[in-house]
Amino acid sequence: ILQAIRRLYPQNFDHRRELKKLNHSILVNFLDLLDILIKCPDSTKRTDKIEDINILFINMHHLINEFRPHQARETVRVMLEMQKRQRHQVAERLERQEDDVSRLVREALASLPDNVDLDSKLLVPSAEELQLRPKNDGGSAAEDKCSSLDRLMCNIVDAL
Repeated sequence: ILQAIRRLYPQNFDHRRELKKLNHSILVNFLDLLDILIKCPDSTKRTDKIEDINILFINMHHLINEFRPHQARETVRVMLEMQKRQRHQVAERLERQEDDVSRLVREALASLPDNVDLDSKLLVPSAEELQLRPKNDGGSAAEDKCSSLDRLMCNIVDAL
């Protein structure tokens, strides 16, 4: 059912000004309706006032609904700005963590000893390790393709 509702505002208008005018008209018509209800509740003016208020509300809702696209755009803009701000904060935290990790790696590298001789001593078997080694014949060493370190590790594991 399509009803032809009377338009109460001009074609080109200021939304804010027209909404204020409609709001004021609704208030005045409501007060008129109260006055009619007090003086003469059975009057036909009562239904006319109710219809006038109904038309005013319909026009006001129409004007408000014209703001919906603007409201949606504004909401999306605010959400995008918030997401942008959050991404910048995450990026800044990641950069700080990267700087901290780089600093820790530099400190760890700086704390390593410069003397490499200490590391080479680890490759020389100790007297205990030599005792754990099996006694090899001279001919079997040529056939054995394992390195001395691999053999040493196997012997340690076997001893456990």
